[in-house]
Amino acid sequence: MTQEHPPAIRNATAAPPLVVARPEGLYCPPGDFYIDPWRRVQRAVITHAHADHARTGSAHYLATRSGEAVLRQRLGDITLQALDYGERIVHHGVTLSLHPAGHVLGSAQVRLEWGGQVWVVSGDYKPEPAGDHNPTCAPFEPVRCDCFVTECTFGLPVYRWKPQRQLLDEVDAWWQANADAGVPSLLYGYSLGKAQRLLAGVDARIGPIYVHPAVEPINRAYRDSGVRLPGTLVLPPSGLPKDELRRALVVAPPGAAQGDWQKKLGSDVSDAMASGWMHLRGMRRRYGVDRGFALSDHADWPGLVGAIAATGAQRVIVTHGQEGVLVRWLQEQGLEAGAFETEYGDEGGAAA
Repeated sequence: MTQEHPPAIRNATAAPPLVVARPEGLYCPPGDFYIDPWRRVQRAVITHAHADHARTGSAHYLATRSGEAVLRQRLGDITLQALDYGERIVHHGVTLSLHPAGHVLGSAQVRLEWGGQVWVVSGDYKPEPAGDHNPTCAPFEPVRCDCFVTECTFGLPVYRWKPQRQLLDEVDAWWQANADAGVPSLLYGYSLGKAQRLLAGVDARIGPIYVHPAVEPINRAYRDSGVRLPGTLVLPPSGLPKDELRRALVVAPPGAAQGDWQKKLGSDVSDAMASGWMHLRGMRRRYGVDRGFALSDHADWPGLVGAIAATGAQRVIVTHGQEGVLVRWLQEQGLEAGAFETEYGDEGGAAA
């Protein structure tokens, strides 16, 4: 459901910008705060807890209440002000509110209103098509604005996702076939967001579910925040006898594939990667896995252009991804479009 706000002026370029790029990150000059800074600052507004958007060392943090447990798990003892979605505060005359992004638990778009203009900084986001549902976070809500600062991780027309339920059914079929053959199923997915999206969607009746030690603390934070996940066991450092793993699904972050961790499962294992990058055949070969599932926490091309259109923004600023392609496409549609250079990226290799 679109968040309604009072009408804003449409000539966003006639007024001073509400967000500019600085060496520390994206900065709001009238409010004197940063959004997802990549260096230490006095005041940081955080869109979500992934490490390329939430970093330690700032004096004060502001984020969503629903993402508080995950953010504290990632950043430790921080001074944090938490807001409910849609709750408004005013800082130095700038009205600020946070709105669901559909990316991971607690992810938010940042709405800024000042001087008769409205800007929205999206962070990372994923609109879900009608009929699709991700129970691990609040669904994306488009917010009307004059200027929209958007990610474009998958900003090429080739990226078009299958329905999430269809992809999860494919994961279940792969796991079931492996279980019937007595082979463990090792599924790589980033520890924050992707792992929980997978766990909430697979059929836990197929067999036991084990996770890498990096995944379980995030699972706890999700459960503490009210998200229902199936029971999971941490795979011990010494591994387990093959008999205990024959029907198991093991969820691990992509980085675990680079070391000897997989050896804990023995030589007879089927592995797969869950990532939007698996939409391209060459990426599956690059990561050397048996299967690739193009399940992403980010918008595909239709999701990006649909989300941008839903804002009504006449100015769009693109960050981190295939900026040039999306900027040119937006300009061809008659919008004012440009790009910010940022240090955001895919912190988990194939995490997206």
